[in-house]
Amino acid sequence: MIRGTSISGLLGTAGTWILNSIVNLLAAFKVHPNVLTLIGLFINIFAAVLFGKGMFTWAGLVVLFAGIFDMVDGEVARRTGRVTRFGAFFDSVIDRYSDMVLFLGLVIWYAKVDKILYAALVGLSLIGSIMTSYTRARAESLIPACKVGFLERPERIVLLIIGSLTNRLGAAMWVMAVLSNWTVSQRIWYTWQETKKLEQA
Repeated sequence: MIRGTSISGLLGTAGTWILNSIVNLLAAFKVHPNVLTLIGLFINIFAAVLFGKGMFTWAGLVVLFAGIFDMVDGEVARRTGRVTRFGAFFDSVIDRYSDMVLFLGLVIWYAKVDKILYAALVGLSLIGSIMTSYTRARAESLIPACKVGFLERPERIVLLIIGSLTNRLGAAMWVMAVLSNWTVSQRIWYTWQETKKLEQA
């Protein structure tokens, strides 16, 4: 190991280099960022099918692969001068679809194996994930920003991948169901406090 350089630092550098190489290649071929966003959705739909069949390890790997497209579409847009308001809107909408189809795959699996408790946990996780996004969007129509709370989309995807690859999806669903809805409650409280300050001013 290079003196003064940690393993995590080396991995981070390598990861950054790989992502930059992918972005440079896509930008060179002038791939439209909205196309990359759609490809990510289709890959997640495939992952949802695997979840629905109980093939959790493969599903986790596919979700991990889909995450690459989620990470590069915005950077490709910047590199190619295609940053638009619609692009940001489209990316956000497709992200919600990706979340929902993944959870749908899990609901189908748990319903097939008659594990109603876990199907309900997936449902609560889905509600929490959608409401986390909605509360921020709605709050920011009233106040400048509402980014409070821990469990946003990147953390949920990481939890889903870890749970899938370690065969601990049940535990991941418990964490997601609780913390995603806790994040919603934090945003409600924060927005109440901020709007009260504005009204008093």
